[in-house]
Amino acid sequence: MNQPGPIGVFDSGYGGLTILRSLVKELPEQDFLYLGDNARAPYGPRSFETVHQYTLEAVKWFFERGCHLVVLACNTASAKALRTIQQRDLPGIHPTKRVLGVIRPTTEIIGTMTRTGAVGILGTSGTVNSNSYPIEINHFYPGCRVYQEACPMWVPLIENGEYDKPGADYFVQQHLRHLLSQSGDIDTLLLACTHYPLLIDKIRQYLPPEVQVVTQGDIVARSLRNYLERHTELALHCSRTSTRQFFTTDDPADFERQATRFFGDPVQAAHTEL
Repeated sequence: MNQPGPIGVFDSGYGGLTILRSLVKELPEQDFLYLGDNARAPYGPRSFETVHQYTLEAVKWFFERGCHLVVLACNTASAKALRTIQQRDLPGIHPTKRVLGVIRPTTEIIGTMTRTGAVGILGTSGTVNSNSYPIEINHFYPGCRVYQEACPMWVPLIENGEYDKPGADYFVQQHLRHLLSQSGDIDTLLLACTHYPLLIDKIRQYLPPEVQVVTQGDIVARSLRNYLERHTELALHCSRTSTRQFFTTDDPADFERQATRFFGDPVQAAHTEL
């Protein structure tokens, strides 16, 4: 039970691979085990109860495979399930193991990036409806004003390979217009879904030049390095042989075809059940 194991990285599908790409770059010596719950994706429209159930099943799956630390590289899972898993489930399952998310590292620093104090959030319906970002940002930066826009069509566009096609332009323009109409002061735009970096070129195309776009991968990676440096006992339980393993709850061949555009390198995946 106390043998070192890989760091688990979980997402409802492919988006978490953009986080994993940054984690591998920042922590190349660490072992990583990735799981995409593609068979039940997307998580965005699902209820809090369903997302919690699915995410907890994934966390248990990682623990069964020797992981002592799991990163929820999914904003929806971080928004709808992380707090309950940390506070209610972990103490009774594995009190010495840890589950982290992507919202806290981002909200800890986003306030330092804005000059006007106005931050825009683009996310799934689940992430936006949870209000996790306004709550967390206002905790760290009470003076910040946070504006949100749910973009339910963006993930399907990306996963169907349309993110760089003309068909995506309408939906990108529509949601940016809705968000920016809420305040003329927005100068920092957070992509609060790990799929959205694939749309970053189109997003920048339709933004005023003074509005900066923030992605989460490097932020989460630096935060994880800092976390491991501060929690040395846990770090000792994270194996370091530079291996990467990939699993999906759906078709591995399809996962491999899609994964390259998110991860940047070809991957070999295996099927698993939750």
